[in-house]
Amino acid sequence: MEFEDKLREAGLTGNESKVYYELLKKGQLSANQLAKNIGMDRTLTYTVLNHLIEKGMVSYTIKSNKKYFQASDSSNLLNPLKEKEFFIKNLIIQLKSIGKVKDNNYEVNIYEGKEGLRTFTRLFLKHKHIDSFGATGRAYDYLYESEALVKEINKKGFSARIITNPKYKMHRMVHIKSVETKYLNIKSESTTSIFGDYVSIHILTQKPFIILIKNKEISESYRNYFEVLWKSATKS
Repeated sequence: MEFEDKLREAGLTGNESKVYYELLKKGQLSANQLAKNIGMDRTLTYTVLNHLIEKGMVSYTIKSNKKYFQASDSSNLLNPLKEKEFFIKNLIIQLKSIGKVKDNNYEVNIYEGKEGLRTFTRLFLKHKHIDSFGATGRAYDYLYESEALVKEINKKGFSARIITNPKYKMHRMVHIKSVETKYLNIKSESTTSIFGDYVSIHILTQKPFIILIKNKEISESYRNYFEVLWKSATKS
């Protein structure tokens, strides 16, 4: 099997494999040099480089106002696996919790779009505390009234603990007075929140999509899992 084929098997696309392999062989290259070396359109080369940067497979330096790209540590190929492991562990807890429910005393609701997000927000604001892990700040960004809601929760004595990726350190959500924040270096596109007898799973990559489960046993299982993550997370 060719080296580029092995990179594809490891999770890179064909173009990503070409770009990464070339950088691995040649070291630092400008986008123009890279495009010329592998016979790829320059615009496409920039697009592929950006995808690899997001995956942690490529980094760059600036010399004389010009970007030079280089291959990053190949162990970053494991990042998607770590993310998938994090998601699957989360899912396993949910499935085991549902399996332990002794009766049908639970509710499952789905909310979609901005109005669904508003309905969900009104619900959790009725509680005094919420714990969230995998927070991205997207829920805050979606609603124009978020600033007003922050003022409201600060007045009401509402409290929250969130676990998020260090890349969100500058996001407004981590600077809210009533929010205590810790960091784990795990990429996740879903946010899980626990409040009262509720557990919610938010997927906000395109339009808001929220799965809300109401059950005391399930919420307690997730709360215990959150405490384990909270102990593992760091404040910086």
